[in-house]
Amino acid sequence: MSEKELLDQIDRYLNGEMTKEERARFESLRIEDAAVNEKVVEHKHFVGLIKQYGERLELERRLDAIHEEIDVHTLEDELMMHPSGIVRLWRNHHSKISVAASIAIFAVLCTLFFTGYLANREINYLEVGRIQRLEKSQKALSNKVNQLDGNKSVRTNPGIKGTGFAISSNGYIVTDYHVVNGADSVYVQSYDGKSYKARVINLAADPDVAILQITDPSFKALPPIPYNFKKAESDIGENVFTVGYPIDAMVLGMGYLSAGSGYQGDSTSYQISVPVNPGNSGGPLLDNKGNVIGIVDAKQTNMAGTAFALKSSYLMKAIENIPSDSLNKPINLNNKNVLATLNRVQQIKKLQNYIFMIRVYNQ
Repeated sequence: MSEKELLDQIDRYLNGEMTKEERARFESLRIEDAAVNEKVVEHKHFVGLIKQYGERLELERRLDAIHEEIDVHTLEDELMMHPSGIVRLWRNHHSKISVAASIAIFAVLCTLFFTGYLANREINYLEVGRIQRLEKSQKALSNKVNQLDGNKSVRTNPGIKGTGFAISSNGYIVTDYHVVNGADSVYVQSYDGKSYKARVINLAADPDVAILQITDPSFKALPPIPYNFKKAESDIGENVFTVGYPIDAMVLGMGYLSAGSGYQGDSTSYQISVPVNPGNSGGPLLDNKGNVIGIVDAKQTNMAGTAFALKSSYLMKAIENIPSDSLNKPINLNNKNVLATLNRVQQIKKLQNYIFMIRVYNQ
């Protein structure tokens, strides 16, 4: 199948234009071919972004209006007169302002690309300049608020993002130590886009494990965990899969165990042949029956094309070694696996509410 034919099929699949039989065949292909599945996920994500193009004219109008309203010198006067209210406003909404600016830049770049401006190097500098002025105004407001607040600017470090997964229904999540080490604050984001404040209750550099607890009052307990933790070691050649957040969308990765030891012969880990990126760090590694057999460690090494996962037996030891005085609720590991009889698509649907994006904020 050519690249064009595959993209045509993906479009028909995502647009619901396939017959029931065609859809079943295509979903089977996604399960069997990890590369095809990745293309589907990436294309869906990309198409979702491109749909914002239709709102471009309205976005431009709003950007112009916002920029006209923002006068940094006037803001400075207002801040000095009413500092506490402005600080609270900035604390509550600074992330939304940043996201809006990022979306604006992306929308303009998409416009330039799809109209051929980038290919012809006929860049609309007036349009880009308008957004740059908005960003400049936003940064000036941020700096002034931070001066009044008496703290350093708090921002997300885009290089520190990973995946975590639930180990109990009452808000305990496991991820990699290197994902959250040194963090000033940690948030976890669920599949439906809800974000929750979390605290780090235990860190272990060896093995590379961190246990988090969701402390956000809006969090509601999850249904019973659908997977369990495999105590015995798995065999080389076994088919395995991962679910995580290498991008701002859940991604399935499929492959196999390629070695019974990890980096430089580390007996606590597996070497896996699965497409992973740093954002996969902390995600679960599962076998075909849905047993958790490890936790992905996607730190960069000098071994191209390889990835590693801490074996589940060592993950369980790390959980068992958490000091009891660190827990305000017990961690009850699940011993039942309801994924064993399900196909891959059904397994992912069961898993998705238990896999979280980990976002770390530093001063």
